[in-house]
Amino acid sequence: MKPTGHPKYFQAAVKCATCGTAFELGSTRTELRVDVCNSCHPFYTGKQMIMDTAGQVERFQRRLERTQRA
Repeated sequence: MKPTGHPKYFQAAVKCATCGTAFELGSTRTELRVDVCNSCHPFYTGKQMIMDTAGQVERFQRRLERTQRA
């Protein structure tokens, strides 16, 4: 097998954008940034968490209130 056929393997520093948890794992990249990790993901924690992206949750709540009033 050719020695140049495989990518380099690093200990990657992973940082969660939601809760700020940092940990290391093996990857072909040196640094990874994730939106949710196992410490804050609803599937693993059992807690409902609404991630608001650019006010979408508020817009939905306002639309829902308008339809319930009408």
